[in-house]
Amino acid sequence: MLRASKTLVEAVRVPIGSVLRRIIVAAACAAALGLSGCGGMYYAVEMGSASSRVEEARVLGAETSAPYEYYYAREHLIQAEFEAAEASYSDAAHYAETAEEYAAKAVDVARAARRSSSTP
Repeated sequence: MLRASKTLVEAVRVPIGSVLRRIIVAAACAAALGLSGCGGMYYAVEMGSASSRVEEARVLGAETSAPYEYYYAREHLIQAEFEAAEASYSDAAHYAETAEEYAAKAVDVARAARRSSSTP
């Protein structure tokens, strides 16, 4: 308890080091919370890019000319959507990156197959 001889100002005094430490901790917590909100944004960018690349592969006929790459990319895209639904944005972004990588490979193989079939 407070002694009767202390004034309100004396009772509320906190050492400067303690105040500074609290400010630093509060700023770190705010930064961590702010950065954790970026996961969904990063996932959305990766997912948009991956889904458009998978669609490009489908249009080029990668389902038949590069089935391994195409279906691997498509399944990773589906898993990315599942992970995002569970709010695991880091995992979702990782799956989306893999989907985009394999979709790009599928696009390359499909384009090469088109070139070779059109060349006499």
